[in-house]
Amino acid sequence: MKEQEVVVKNRAGIHARPASSIVNLASKFKSEIYLQKNGEVINAKSIMGLITLGIHYNDKVKVLAEGEDEQQALEAIVNLIERPFEFEK
Repeated sequence: MKEQEVVVKNRAGIHARPASSIVNLASKFKSEIYLQKNGEVINAKSIMGLITLGIHYNDKVKVLAEGEDEQQALEAIVNLIERPFEFEK
Protein backbone atom coordinates (compact mmCIF):
# COMPACT_ATOMS: atom_id res chain seq x y z
CA MET A 1 0.00 0.00 0.00
CA LYS A 2 1.19 3.50 -0.90
CA GLU A 3 0.04 6.64 0.87
CA GLN A 4 0.73 10.36 0.78
CA GLU A 5 -0.67 13.40 2.54
CA VAL A 6 -1.78 16.27 0.32
CA VAL A 7 -3.19 19.77 0.87
CA VAL A 8 -6.35 20.68 -1.07
CA LYS A 9 -5.64 23.69 -3.32
CA ASN A 10 -9.06 24.09 -4.92
CA ARG A 11 -10.49 27.24 -3.30
CA ALA A 12 -13.99 25.76 -3.20
CA GLY A 13 -12.78 22.51 -1.65
CA ILE A 14 -14.04 19.19 -2.93
CA HIS A 15 -17.66 19.79 -3.91
CA ALA A 16 -19.61 17.95 -6.62
CA ARG A 17 -17.57 18.95 -9.69
CA PRO A 18 -14.08 18.27 -8.28
CA ALA A 19 -15.41 15.11 -6.64
CA SER A 20 -16.57 13.96 -10.05
CA SER A 21 -13.10 14.64 -11.48
CA ILE A 22 -11.49 12.60 -8.71
CA VAL A 23 -13.93 9.70 -9.18
CA ASN A 24 -13.40 9.71 -12.96
CA LEU A 25 -9.63 9.64 -12.55
CA ALA A 26 -9.65 7.04 -9.75
CA SER A 27 -11.92 4.78 -11.81
CA LYS A 28 -9.22 4.49 -14.48
CA PHE A 29 -7.02 2.50 -12.09
CA LYS A 30 -7.31 -1.11 -11.01
CA SER A 31 -6.06 -0.30 -7.50
CA GLU A 32 -8.27 0.44 -4.55
CA ILE A 33 -7.95 4.16 -3.82
CA TYR A 34 -9.06 5.88 -0.62
CA LEU A 35 -9.05 9.37 0.85
CA GLN A 36 -8.73 9.88 4.58
CA LYS A 37 -9.58 13.00 6.57
CA ASN A 38 -9.68 13.18 10.37
CA GLY A 39 -9.60 9.38 10.64
CA GLU A 40 -12.56 8.85 8.29
CA VAL A 41 -11.72 6.83 5.16
CA ILE A 42 -13.78 6.80 1.97
CA ASN A 43 -13.46 5.11 -1.41
CA ALA A 44 -12.14 7.65 -3.95
CA LYS A 45 -14.31 5.98 -6.59
CA SER A 46 -17.47 7.06 -4.70
CA ILE A 47 -18.77 10.54 -5.43
CA MET A 48 -21.08 10.47 -2.41
CA GLY A 49 -18.22 9.38 -0.18
CA LEU A 50 -16.07 12.26 -1.36
CA ILE A 51 -18.81 14.83 -0.86
CA THR A 52 -19.71 13.59 2.62
CA LEU A 53 -16.08 13.74 3.71
CA GLY A 54 -16.41 17.55 3.73
CA ILE A 55 -13.03 18.48 2.29
CA HIS A 56 -12.35 22.23 2.26
CA TYR A 57 -9.62 24.51 0.89
CA ASN A 58 -6.26 23.92 2.62
CA ASP A 59 -7.49 20.75 4.35
CA LYS A 60 -4.94 17.98 4.63
CA VAL A 61 -6.09 14.62 3.33
CA LYS A 62 -4.26 11.35 2.96
CA VAL A 63 -4.46 9.47 -0.32
CA LEU A 64 -4.05 5.70 -0.04
CA ALA A 65 -3.72 3.29 -2.94
CA GLU A 66 -3.35 -0.47 -2.98
CA GLY A 67 -3.07 -2.74 -6.00
CA GLU A 68 -1.06 -3.46 -9.10
CA ASP A 69 -0.96 0.17 -10.29
CA GLU A 70 -0.92 1.80 -6.84
CA GLN A 71 2.06 4.09 -7.48
CA GLN A 72 0.57 5.54 -10.66
CA ALA A 73 -2.84 5.88 -9.01
CA LEU A 74 -1.38 7.64 -5.98
CA GLU A 75 0.62 10.09 -8.10
CA ALA A 76 -2.34 10.90 -10.35
CA ILE A 77 -4.79 11.57 -7.51
CA VAL A 78 -2.25 13.61 -5.52
CA ASN A 79 -1.44 15.71 -8.60
CA LEU A 80 -5.13 16.38 -9.17
CA ILE A 81 -5.83 17.40 -5.58
CA GLU A 82 -2.70 19.59 -5.30
CA ARG A 83 -3.79 21.95 -8.06
CA PRO A 84 -6.87 24.06 -8.68
CA PHE A 85 -9.30 22.19 -10.91
CA GLU A 86 -9.41 23.31 -14.56
CA PHE A 87 -13.07 24.33 -14.51
CA GLU A 88 -12.32 26.72 -11.62
CA LYS A 89 -10.34 29.12 -13.90
